[in-house]
Amino acid sequence: MKLLLIGYGKMGRTIETQARSRGHQIVGIIDPSRPETQLTDFGPADADVAIEFTHPDAAFANVTACLRQGLPVVCGSTGWLHRFPEARELTQQQNGALFYASNYSVGVNLFFHFNEYVATKMAQFGGYDVQVREIHHVHKIDQPSGTALTIAEGILRHYPDKKTWRNDVAQSPQELAIRSERTGEAVGTHIVTYSSAVDNLELKHEALSREGFAHGAVLAAEWLPGHQGVFGMKDLLGL
Repeated sequence: MKLLLIGYGKMGRTIETQARSRGHQIVGIIDPSRPETQLTDFGPADADVAIEFTHPDAAFANVTACLRQGLPVVCGSTGWLHRFPEARELTQQQNGALFYASNYSVGVNLFFHFNEYVATKMAQFGGYDVQVREIHHVHKIDQPSGTALTIAEGILRHYPDKKTWRNDVAQSPQELAIRSERTGEAVGTHIVTYSSAVDNLELKHEALSREGFAHGAVLAAEWLPGHQGVFGMKDLLGL
């Protein structure tokens, strides 16, 4: 498979290694460090799929450029989802293919699945407050993380005592607190805690390296050709 990489930071380089190890060809790398190569240079004849891991300010423009050029695109950038409805509409207009996930780790996506199940069960019995904690490296810009937001959305769908989330200490019982921490080079830890007067229950995922994210992104790129529409890890994993 011919892959176009958009973004060549730590994730981009890890994806390149994963892709080459699975026999794929990297036909181009789009990054500010390589100004001689432009996204407009590539179309369906040049690449089978583009994989986009960049910056919140650049992601929407990169995704829409791929769609307009007829390139299926796998996007892992977070912090731009206020424009996701526009990307979804453009995908439909172009009969294109967009695969988006806030986190491409297979383990994290199973965590999302279990998170919603636990929220459903805890809501049945009551007596517990719930909060989310996320820990990432100091270079991560967006707060809360896209993964934490996906976790929060899963809780809000099934836990009627919570109506909205706050990236701080909750100001009312109806708010779901998301605590964001930035420390060192932490890859990513997410913890959901249910607390009562008598006990605590925690659901935790800790990423040990970026390889799990890169592996999932390459799996998505392998899956996407031949599909039309907007997809995510639930589609890939059959959840």
